[in-house]
Amino acid sequence: MAGEIRTAEVVVAADIKAIDKEKSSFTGYALSPAARLFHSPKFNCYIVAIMGCKTKINPAVVKLGLERTLIKHPRFSSKPVVDGCKGRKMKWEQTEVNLDDHIIIPNLDDGDVVESPDKFVEDYVSHLTTLPLDLNKPLWELHLLNVKTSDAEAVGVFKIHHSIGDGASLVSLLLACTRKSSDTEELPTVPMNNKPSPGAAALSGGVFLLIWTLLKLIWNTLVDLFLFAATMLFLKDTKTPIKALTVEGQQLRRFVHRTTINDVVVGVTQAGLSKYLYRRYGEDQQHRGTESQKLDIPRNIRLRASVLVNLRPTTGIQDLADLMAKGPKEKWGWGNWIGYLMLPLTISSQDDPLEHVRRGKSIIDRKKLSLEPVFTCLGARVVIQTLGVKVASWIANRVLFNTTLAFSNMAGPVEEISFYGHPLSYLAPTVYGHPHALTIHFQSYCNTITISLAVDPGLIPDPHVLCDDLEDSLKAIKEAVVQKFVQKDPGIV
Repeated sequence: MAGEIRTAEVVVAADIKAIDKEKSSFTGYALSPAARLFHSPKFNCYIVAIMGCKTKINPAVVKLGLERTLIKHPRFSSKPVVDGCKGRKMKWEQTEVNLDDHIIIPNLDDGDVVESPDKFVEDYVSHLTTLPLDLNKPLWELHLLNVKTSDAEAVGVFKIHHSIGDGASLVSLLLACTRKSSDTEELPTVPMNNKPSPGAAALSGGVFLLIWTLLKLIWNTLVDLFLFAATMLFLKDTKTPIKALTVEGQQLRRFVHRTTINDVVVGVTQAGLSKYLYRRYGEDQQHRGTESQKLDIPRNIRLRASVLVNLRPTTGIQDLADLMAKGPKEKWGWGNWIGYLMLPLTISSQDDPLEHVRRGKSIIDRKKLSLEPVFTCLGARVVIQTLGVKVASWIANRVLFNTTLAFSNMAGPVEEISFYGHPLSYLAPTVYGHPHALTIHFQSYCNTITISLAVDPGLIPDPHVLCDDLEDSLKAIKEAVVQKFVQKDPGIV
């Protein structure tokens, strides 16, 4: 182990330039409208990123790595303060970072850990949702748990306030702190979406296709904005066992994850939720003692997922690594530029699992031809600047409460990576603090995908069962795809 520690220290030292000795002249800047929204009492959101390590974590190596990378980002070395000169608005003010205040190494009770390591880690992370961050220091923590679980030798847990940045930017920043396990000087390779946009396809298809695409864009945008306004005012999702009962977002949350093979995520989500809800309604019927064999599930369930879309072009991992090497005086181009879109999901029992994928693709294809995220982002900024954060917070809570779940999907490295010399077995980010009882996040890594759930345990007491349903649905879809190819070409197997 001593040899491994020395190697990790050399890797970190070789990765990044020496810390700037000069103090920055940075004096502070105002929080963005979205960052102010994330500090409102009913929308106080946090991002949690759980990292499974293949080796025990050495705190000294991690501390050295953070000193040379992450705390050079101005948001990770600044705290929010009230600017009395600007109407008591909040601003970021740079401060001295004491890493001992941010790296948390708990005293572990061997009895609890040995009995059920997985449950211990799950309970520990869940307890973090009840503890606010100290506003007198930068709004982030890293908890290091040298606990061997079923899928890792140790676990690291980042807890970051959402005002620091959007999820995509923060995950990219964390990835910029890692290196390939196979080459400790190389940054991870993250796949890029090289598919042409519908607009680009229309331009290459002639004037008539361009006009038709433009008309569809305008129509879809108007319909989506109407539905968004209706959701804010009166349009609610069907009350189901996974629908939140209160708009209060700051409640206990439980986090579970499952690592499996990558595939189509919207179709998998529809199939998994359908399977879970059909079971839940069937169990409720059994508890009532009903003799009827028909499931007491509502017809035409309206169930929508709220998706936060990052409108700011995400800075590349190489650029972020370069900026961290230079320090906080550089211009980072950082901030929460996020809009909303709502994905209608179909809850149904399908004989053909691929039907869920077809419907999911149809939903995504339509949403690609809509400017809903752009207009909701602009609308939120106008509301915050004219009517204030309280009104914007009420609107955001109202819209999210009237939908059922939050949904996100992010592409990760295509090869194994190491966090300051510690190889990772999985990466499972999620978010809490918003008024949803369920958040589903898909994170790809190597040739697998991690399904992360954040749930209200009062409404969803069996999150591992929901994880099973999502995983089983993914397997059923893969098997259906293989069977389809076999039927076309029996010689393929």
